[in-house]
Amino acid sequence: MIPGARLIILGRQGAGKGTQCVRLARHYVVPHISTGDMLRAAVRERTELGLAAKQVMDSGGLVGDEIMIGLVEARLRRADAETRGYILDGFPRTVAQAEALDAAVVDKPLHTVIDLVVPREVVVARISARRVCRDCGTNYTATGNDPRVWICEVCGGDVMQRDDDTPDAVNRRLDLYEEQTAPLIEFYRGEERLETVDGVGHPDQVSHRLTTVIDQARYAAG
Repeated sequence: MIPGARLIILGRQGAGKGTQCVRLARHYVVPHISTGDMLRAAVRERTELGLAAKQVMDSGGLVGDEIMIGLVEARLRRADAETRGYILDGFPRTVAQAEALDAAVVDKPLHTVIDLVVPREVVVARISARRVCRDCGTNYTATGNDPRVWICEVCGGDVMQRDDDTPDAVNRRLDLYEEQTAPLIEFYRGEERLETVDGVGHPDQVSHRLTTVIDQARYAAG
């Protein structure tokens, strides 16, 4: 079996991060730990931290560092992450979270932090072309030759563009991501722990680039 890995994957929305995290999780046989999935699981399981997070979310607030750090630390103590490693997707989001993570994994530190880089114009084009079935949620990609009345092939529902997938909305989300993530990227770059990987190309090509960088980092770590 391929040895595991301990990774953080960063990247803009539309960079293909979700697809690549799933591929890497299968390749290294490690859990793909996403912030959203972790929050939903904690709320569903009614853990102490999950109940605290639910209270914040129900009031329309953002879950703070203390709760998020607690959730991540608890998840990383589970057997699969302890023995094999993990891929963190959506955490950390701040330098404070990154420092807390370092303290939590001091005995088994991260192998590397990867920024999956796709040019902004490519990301905007990808997301702006996304269409979704209003009823079942199936995703489609607009080509410019699409039917005027677009019917979902899965359930027969209406296929439409989400309000937050227009170019203006996408650009606003990207501005916010870059504003929030810039200090984190500089933190890891300053410590020489950040690797940038080109996310443009066929998914197989991108996966090969990622595994090459990750394997080099694992080898260097001994």
